[in-house]
Amino acid sequence: MELEIPRHFICPIALDLMKDPVTISSGMTYDRESIDKWLEDGNFTCPVTNQLLTSFDQIPNHSLRTMIQDWCVENRSHGVERIQTPRIPVSSAEVSEVLFSVTDSKRRLDRCDGLNSVHKIKKWGLESERNRRCIVANNAAGVLAAAFDAFASDSLEKNANVLEEILYVMNWMFPLAREAQLLLGSKPSLRCMVWFLKSNDISVKQNSINILKELTSCDQLYGEHLAAIDGVNGILFKFIKDPISPSITKASLMVIYHMVSSPNEKTKAELVEVGLVSLLLESIIESEKSYCERALGVIDKLCETKRGREFAYDDALTMPVLVKKMLRVSELATEYSVSAIWKLSKYEEKVLMEALQVGAFQKLLLLIQVGCSGETKEKATELLKLLNPYRPGLECIDSLDFKNIKRSF
Repeated sequence: MELEIPRHFICPIALDLMKDPVTISSGMTYDRESIDKWLEDGNFTCPVTNQLLTSFDQIPNHSLRTMIQDWCVENRSHGVERIQTPRIPVSSAEVSEVLFSVTDSKRRLDRCDGLNSVHKIKKWGLESERNRRCIVANNAAGVLAAAFDAFASDSLEKNANVLEEILYVMNWMFPLAREAQLLLGSKPSLRCMVWFLKSNDISVKQNSINILKELTSCDQLYGEHLAAIDGVNGILFKFIKDPISPSITKASLMVIYHMVSSPNEKTKAELVEVGLVSLLLESIIESEKSYCERALGVIDKLCETKRGREFAYDDALTMPVLVKKMLRVSELATEYSVSAIWKLSKYEEKVLMEALQVGAFQKLLLLIQVGCSGETKEKATELLKLLNPYRPGLECIDSLDFKNIKRSF
């Protein structure tokens, strides 16, 4: 028989067993998570009575919670698990007090006090999503970013522990406010995060690359500053060549994309010379959507440089991969593929013949028919005009599966 939950144990909003029942000013009781969302959505009335709320206070209904817990214990044989006693949500006053302590620790460069304060924030954040929202609402990101910049400017080795913990908690504060971006985008802060990318701890690498991805996606300037740090290109390249985590690899690709999107030709040249073009072409063949999009975006940017195009011309996978991925992954991947082919075809005649042999003409024609963005349509149209004179006598091998293509490395 299906176990029936007592009606007064069910949240009127979620229609499920309440885990943290709270009573609001109308006298009705709801699960805290459900009523929180109701209020955050801009509602000022009681969901059941439609009565205008005189306050947004939520009083824990301890007696009801105890009854629910007892009922869960009594019905363990039916597979019901006892709900845990919820922790009291953190208040703005508590958060402000700890953030004041962080600021004071930063001023004195007291890493021990700073670490203790950050640990409190970390503990609260792990307890509930509500706590995280409260912490973020009190400008925790700005305060923590200021502390990170100060401790990073002092000594990386000495302050490593507190710096690691700050990065950990800031990973759930995205999107970062402008104040936090400026502080984390400082030269000492960026150098510290690059230093952490060399750590043996994968979680530290992950937290650092996530922040770098967030920064470089917000402002091109941070990508330029990051590119100026010695060794960063080699580290990011290694994350792609020798993957240790899918999320780290994807984040590294995004950081590289934003770095090569800047006018800084030196960064593009360094990444081309270490073999990034060939590495990405090889990895794209059987990659999933998000990786493929990121990799094609980087290839497209590298093809803007003469050296990047030379590496692409020399790799037998270039044209088969770019053509094969058109209309097969996503609209974004198609745009990058068309753009890269267009850039390559402007400078080398043999590219046009290679493109025809792997079915580029048919793909481009279909792309225009099904529709695409204005810029992509212009490039596709121009490519069709360039390809048309070479069509007679060239065999199309559109079903190419890469098996007979000679790898470049």
